[in-house]
Amino acid sequence: MKNCLYSDDEFYSGGSLCSAEIYCPVRKRARISGPYIVEEQTKNPSIEILPDECLFEIFRRLQGGRERSAAACVSKGWLMLSSNVRSSEICSSNDTKMVSADEDLEVECDGYLTRCLEGKKATNIRLAAIAVGTSSRGGLGKLSVRGSNSVRGITNVGLSAIAHGCPSLRVLSLWNVPYIGDEGLVEIARGCRSLEKLDLSQCPSISNKGLVAIAENCPRLTSLTIESCRNIGNEGLQAIGRCCTKLQYLIIKDCPLVGDQGVASLLSSGTTMLKKVKLQALNITDFSLAVIGHYGKEITDLNLSSLRNVSQKGFWVMGNAQGLQSLASLTISLCRGATDVSVEAVGKGCQNLKHMCIRKCCFVSDSGLVAFARSAGYLESLLLEECNRITQTGILNAVSNCRKLKSLSLVKCVGVKDLPPQASSLSPCESLRSLSIRSCPGFGSTSLAMVGNLCPQLHHLDLSGLTGITDAGLLPLLESSKAGLMKVNLTDYLNLTDEVVFSLARLHGETLELLNLDGCRKVTDASLVAIADSCPLLNDLGVSKCSITDSGVAALSHGVQVNLQILSLSGCSMVTNKSVPSLKKLGESLVGLNLQHCNGVSSSKIELLVEDLWRCDILS
Repeated sequence: MKNCLYSDDEFYSGGSLCSAEIYCPVRKRARISGPYIVEEQTKNPSIEILPDECLFEIFRRLQGGRERSAAACVSKGWLMLSSNVRSSEICSSNDTKMVSADEDLEVECDGYLTRCLEGKKATNIRLAAIAVGTSSRGGLGKLSVRGSNSVRGITNVGLSAIAHGCPSLRVLSLWNVPYIGDEGLVEIARGCRSLEKLDLSQCPSISNKGLVAIAENCPRLTSLTIESCRNIGNEGLQAIGRCCTKLQYLIIKDCPLVGDQGVASLLSSGTTMLKKVKLQALNITDFSLAVIGHYGKEITDLNLSSLRNVSQKGFWVMGNAQGLQSLASLTISLCRGATDVSVEAVGKGCQNLKHMCIRKCCFVSDSGLVAFARSAGYLESLLLEECNRITQTGILNAVSNCRKLKSLSLVKCVGVKDLPPQASSLSPCESLRSLSIRSCPGFGSTSLAMVGNLCPQLHHLDLSGLTGITDAGLLPLLESSKAGLMKVNLTDYLNLTDEVVFSLARLHGETLELLNLDGCRKVTDASLVAIADSCPLLNDLGVSKCSITDSGVAALSHGVQVNLQILSLSGCSMVTNKSVPSLKKLGESLVGLNLQHCNGVSSSKIELLVEDLWRCDILS
């Protein structure tokens, strides 16, 4: 027999798999009776002289996982040959072994195991080893392949091995595998009929042929993702729509051959059960959105992004078709067809909409936002990102008109700027619990004070990156919040001083659980003293790049909070080795400690901390 050419943990775990008892008789010295007479040595007969057809018949008669794994471990040739034996082809040689064989096959069908191959580890040999080795250990249920070995990349041969040996496979993800084509996917379709989830990303060699095979052989398919597959188009999607009546989750992104025919066939089927749909960077038109609006009765989550050929009419028809009655979450990104008229139509037509996200839609302004807010009576969450025509007036009116709104997020909306203070007749939004305003450079103290008056029941507050707000602008919001703030993020709030932290600890210390002050350089030890005295529930504290010294860390270690789990001191250059005893005391509850760029703490002291705080993940 040949020596073992590889090792892999997929094989049977009992004992050494590369060892085998080989009969090899001791050779005797040749007796030479004369100077010119030499006895000719004969070669030992080997099983290797048998043709592959005979070896295949032998392998399929091996009864248990141990025997099959041991045989596959002899050589690469035997491994690849063993991986071609389908589970249905394994037979029992006599009745006495029938029970054990049936038990093996039953275990194979359960599909407990998960395997993920990335980069250099993604080879045909490893896939073959997985196919042979997992069959007797619960069966392979989920396989992810991300990237491929640049020299010995995965091909159809490796995927065929999985198809032959893993009939229990339910989830298959193939990302960036250029050498896998239709042949491999067809084998998966024929051998893995229990497939429920298929994820294809950057697979240029897979075309409609492979997808049609999946559709015709895998009726249990519930989730399909196709991303950056340039040769998959309408024909494949039409087959999915025709055959996979249990499909619930669909993502199609950046596939140039996918058009209205493919998308419409998936959604217009009378038996469609689609619940979550994401369509991004496709060459579809208003027709597809009209189909979604008419037939998407089961859709609860819809994401439409970068649809350049969809106009205002498409969104208007989608909303007015009145078919999206189950829609709870809608995301519209980078769509020029999203205008004030279309957004208002969506609000009127999707009566049960709870979560709305509008990103980089340059034609949505205050009038459309307010009209949408008035129509969407059940709206609970609103996120606006880079919607630069929306101003402070639109935000305040929208908040006032959403009676059930719980979360409002504004991200990089440069149109939101401070207006002169004025008496407001707007009604407070008592339902709002979470307010996030991030990286909006024009949002100042006046805007914040007005929002604070409208939102008296806040629990979560995120004002990261607001360089134009001062203590005077934030203090009224803290004072108007009656429910008690629980999570506060003030990252890179450059003008923040200890005064705000004092008020925060005094007014909300009993409820505060998370406080992030990273990058607030004017915050000093005095803030840590106030936090230590007044915040018993605090479990996550970030003071990176603040003016913190050893005294502040010491005060914190003697504080009332007994469940501090995360502490970030990154970039606090005035924290030195003197803080190590305090950090050890805090470490009784810590699970995460960030000491990166704390140059005053020596590496030897950090090593001692790592040894003492073995339950804590320390970054240094």
